[in-house]
Amino acid sequence: MQIIYNQQGIGDVLIVTLDQKNTEITSISSGDVTEIKEKESGEVVGYNIFQASKHINIPETHPIMPTDDLIGKVGQVIESEGFTHNLNEVDRTPKFVVGKVEEMSDHSDASKLNVCQVNVGDQQHQIVCGAPNVDAGQKVVVALPGAIMPNGMKIVPSQLRGVDSHGMICSAKELNLPNASQEKGILVLNDERTVGEAFFQ
Repeated sequence: MQIIYNQQGIGDVLIVTLDQKNTEITSISSGDVTEIKEKESGEVVGYNIFQASKHINIPETHPIMPTDDLIGKVGQVIESEGFTHNLNEVDRTPKFVVGKVEEMSDHSDASKLNVCQVNVGDQQHQIVCGAPNVDAGQKVVVALPGAIMPNGMKIVPSQLRGVDSHGMICSAKELNLPNASQEKGILVLNDERTVGEAFFQ
């Protein structure tokens, strides 16, 4: 599950994403809530809550940590409009975590790409990164496979010029952080952050 709120970018809408599928979807609305389903299977993949600030106090402008308290409030709003999906059953593990670039090497087939071995706490991910400022030893923000970026893009395992890549090292702009730099480059975190912890807390 991911929850995104960006009042400046998309208005007073809380976007609750349970899954992101590249298939046709359908939706049904009741009051301020729209339930989104995969058309063929009928599986619920998300909710949009309009006039969200009327229902829930949400000061953040980026992906939000789905705490028990927030999930409970979202569930109450959904249920008040007649929807019955149990949000407690969905995956709530953080998809944006603090990682550490342990090693970095040149991509064999692309001069502007680097192959990074990134420690994300419980495992190590190989991530291909084209940011000019990435380097070994840095603590960075990693969007894990399954993460949904603020622009709606889902992060999936892929290959970049023939090299496996499992996740993305993010810039502040890609994370839609306030006052994000428009310059190219990843967000480098201070050393106080703990590898493996959720970036958004």
